[in-house]
Amino acid sequence: MPQPEAIPLTKMPPGDDDSDLDPLDMHVDDDHDHDSAPLLDKHSQDEDPNGASASVSGTGSSRTITCDVSRATSYKYPSNAVSNAKYNPVSFVPVILYEQFKFFFNLYFLLVALSQAIPQLRIGYLSSYIVPLAFVLAVTMGKEAWDDIQRRRRDTESNNEPYDVIDAPSYVKSKDIRVGHLVRLHKDQRVPADMILLQSSESSGESFIRTDQLDGETDWKLRIACPVTQSSDIDSLSKVSVVASPPEKNIHAFVGTVTLGQSSVGVSVDNTLWANTVLASGSAVGMVIYTGKDTRQALNTSKAGTKVGLLELEINSLSKILCACVLLLSVGLVALHKFGPNWPLDIMRFLILFSTIIPVSLRVNLDMGKTVYAYQIEHDKSIPDTIVRSSTIPEDLGRIEYLLTDKTGTLTQNDMEMKKIHLGTVSYAGDAMDEVAAYVAGDASSTAQRSKREIGARIRDAVTCLAICHSVIPSVDDGEVVYQAASPDEVAIVKWTSSVGLTLSRRDRTSLTLVHESTHTSMEYDILHVFPFSSDTKRMGIVVRDKSRNEIWFFQKGADTVMSRIVQHNDWLEEETANMAREGLRTLVVGRKKLTSQLYETFLSKYNAASMSMVNRDWAMAKVVGDYLEYDLELLGLTGVEDKLQKDVKSSLELLRNAGIKIWMLTGDKVETARCVAISAKLVSRGQHIHTVTKLHDREAALEHLEYLTQKPDACLLIDGESLGLYLNQMKDQFVEAAVRLPAVIACRCTPQQKADIARLIKTWTKKRVCCIGDGGNDVSMIQEASVGVGIVGKEGRQASLAADFSILQFCYLTKLLVWHGRNSYKRSAKLAQFVIHRGLIISVCQAVYSVASKFEPLALFQGWLMVGYATCYTMAPVFSLVLDKDVDEDLAKLYPELYKELTEGRSLSYRTFFVWVLVSLYQGTIIQGLAQVFIGLDEELFERLVTVAFTALLLNELIMVALEIITWNKIMFFSEIITLGVYIGSFPFLRDYFDLDYVTGGPGFYWKTALITATALIPPWIAKSLRRKLRPPSYAKVQQA
Repeated sequence: MPQPEAIPLTKMPPGDDDSDLDPLDMHVDDDHDHDSAPLLDKHSQDEDPNGASASVSGTGSSRTITCDVSRATSYKYPSNAVSNAKYNPVSFVPVILYEQFKFFFNLYFLLVALSQAIPQLRIGYLSSYIVPLAFVLAVTMGKEAWDDIQRRRRDTESNNEPYDVIDAPSYVKSKDIRVGHLVRLHKDQRVPADMILLQSSESSGESFIRTDQLDGETDWKLRIACPVTQSSDIDSLSKVSVVASPPEKNIHAFVGTVTLGQSSVGVSVDNTLWANTVLASGSAVGMVIYTGKDTRQALNTSKAGTKVGLLELEINSLSKILCACVLLLSVGLVALHKFGPNWPLDIMRFLILFSTIIPVSLRVNLDMGKTVYAYQIEHDKSIPDTIVRSSTIPEDLGRIEYLLTDKTGTLTQNDMEMKKIHLGTVSYAGDAMDEVAAYVAGDASSTAQRSKREIGARIRDAVTCLAICHSVIPSVDDGEVVYQAASPDEVAIVKWTSSVGLTLSRRDRTSLTLVHESTHTSMEYDILHVFPFSSDTKRMGIVVRDKSRNEIWFFQKGADTVMSRIVQHNDWLEEETANMAREGLRTLVVGRKKLTSQLYETFLSKYNAASMSMVNRDWAMAKVVGDYLEYDLELLGLTGVEDKLQKDVKSSLELLRNAGIKIWMLTGDKVETARCVAISAKLVSRGQHIHTVTKLHDREAALEHLEYLTQKPDACLLIDGESLGLYLNQMKDQFVEAAVRLPAVIACRCTPQQKADIARLIKTWTKKRVCCIGDGGNDVSMIQEASVGVGIVGKEGRQASLAADFSILQFCYLTKLLVWHGRNSYKRSAKLAQFVIHRGLIISVCQAVYSVASKFEPLALFQGWLMVGYATCYTMAPVFSLVLDKDVDEDLAKLYPELYKELTEGRSLSYRTFFVWVLVSLYQGTIIQGLAQVFIGLDEELFERLVTVAFTALLLNELIMVALEIITWNKIMFFSEIITLGVYIGSFPFLRDYFDLDYVTGGPGFYWKTALITATALIPPWIAKSLRRKLRPPSYAKVQQA
């Protein structure tokens, strides 16, 4: 057989220019009638900007693609350039400003600042209002600019990556690749666009790809070169014609045909190389069929919905109250002045004066705090390699009330080990496996045909079936045999067959070899067909020819729910499946069928005809398999594979349950397996009743179950997917009302969509925070639907981790993420938010007191750089240092998980705590400004002296208030206080326009008055806080005293 060329053509290095000229002349024709292959049904098309018909969204007609160097280049399809940037140099500033000023409060402060350009409204310096707003915008714009620069840098690297395009005079940049190009790929090279695999450097046509960047799965995937092109020379490939289905999102489906000369063959997803996958072995040649936004990768890339934290929603509601306060205070002061002749103007001026009540820096402080929390989480050595992918919701980690968890790979290790095999009359496990090995060693090639077969032959047949029926590929890495497979179950079974004496030594697309370890003899089989496992079919099968006997066999394994209808009648399968499930084992039923030559030829003819269909091809092929192969199989046995529990799962679940979190386990596994894992993992307490609901079809029976659960709120619900579907479709509200009250719910045989539906239902119905955790691609929908999504990097890949808000390595890390980091994030942000609000309120109260004393005139008390400094360098560092505070040590937080319950009740930031801070601000502001006016007076010539005393007392009050709020001191907190005070004292010489410095240096009057005012403002709130702590100590204080 001729070998495809593996040595690339000599190319010129890619140039630096960004020219869009294509190095090849390509002809791409949509909807072209093809003589040798049927076309897909035609649908509506989207119009290309240049007027060419092109399908870009998954709908539309098929496309016929040819490579013809004699024709002019045609650009009917999207460019292959990647662009993830949010802005361009022209749009950056306008878009950023729009995004910021669509928030009411930012727009409010902008209008306040602009109002100072109007002489009638001017109160102080324009800088007093512009600088705080500009600081907020500068921080936001800097962050956005940095993020966008990084996105552009990654885009440029990807777009300029050079590729070997056949017949091109030089390497072609990724962004210049077009539909119809023939691209030669090499090992470890990224696939630049969606392609049909035409040739592989392997004579068998096999190529392996890594798809972890596309679907998150870490296992290599096998791809097969198109048969009609694999044996052709490179020059012939320019005559290839491809009919491809319209672009769509489904990465596991593709329908098309490839024609070369008079030969046509149907192609499927097994013959494709999707963009952003990586060629893992050898070299390959492919024809580009989809580019840019038509590729599977682009169609599956959607903007993740922005998650808004519960704390932010609570702060927004409080901000509305503050806004109302500003309006009421302004109107009230004007009313007390009996609405003078310029009362509308006075109201506007008061609105400007009291604008500090709405803290412009609140959002910046909280965002900076979130950055600190993310840094602390990612650098916590006790939970290594934890990644914060969404830094906007760390506070929600401390507010979780419902935890929805996957089972396999999340609560269990996804580290499979073959534990048991049952053959109908006898079962083997543990040390008895040595007996299985002895039977296998006895006669590996025995094919006893007696009606009542000896046990040894039955064992050998079952082991042989397990050694053949799989998708495992053996390879040697550093001298060790490594098995690659799509499922860890299959790897465990193949390892077991090797341990009992039948080893898979070699496998490619067309054949496999087993080695009998006791005799070192080989058993060779031709692989005729493979029917892969899918979550829909729940089974996989393989048709092989035994070379030594020229016999054709069909082997199959799968879930008992489907295999029980395919195998011959028996009286033990259902009972033994239930027994293994109770032991927590994952079960597979194995069977076989010998095919006569006539039956196989008939099947082959029908199957090939179905494979050429361009409409419902998968269904047609599956029907042929079902009609000719999947019936009356000989039942060989039942396997039980153990999936061990993750490290510290039991203690973690117990801790979370004690923290008041209600836990739901959602799994696709069987009812008995789910029950067993729930018990072994302590998800269900000892002696707790498990109410099982399965195979519900009747609405009245469903209502009876709900009524029972309403009367038994301490019971645990175990429900299967079929019954769950009935509840979700017909009585959603009644179900969720009963279920959310239960301490635990176990849902098995769940689909990914059902998992997401449950997360959405709990979240919307209860209005509580829901955390979802999983490790597989089937958990992504649930994770994205959750208030907080946590992904585990596991053996099923990284897809869940990439889609999650937080990525961890083990389930037990979740306890620290919630109980410790969640607690700190929420309590710190709650305290920070209220203190920033207090900082704005107290200075506004001082202004109000002065305005009342000034006969309700809207005159500014603190002006210019005093206002700027108050919001930045004079208070910001100490206030922000509150994000480093902690009320209990980590050990106490874990020892008393009950402390977590208080967080879910939102006591740290509530209307009650908010109004307490308002009262404190009213008292302190009134005392500070009132006593300053009593001590200094209101004479105009003493105004600077009044400002000096009042502002200094105000600043000292804030610094000491921060100190009183801190529970656990550290060096940063201490030095932020000292340095801030030093900065303030050091700035006195620069504040001559605002302060009476002669009064400061002229005697003790300034000092004793300032000290007395500060003490009077601070002591009563401090006494009240101390008494409350003594009479009604908070929970954290109680555990510290214990």
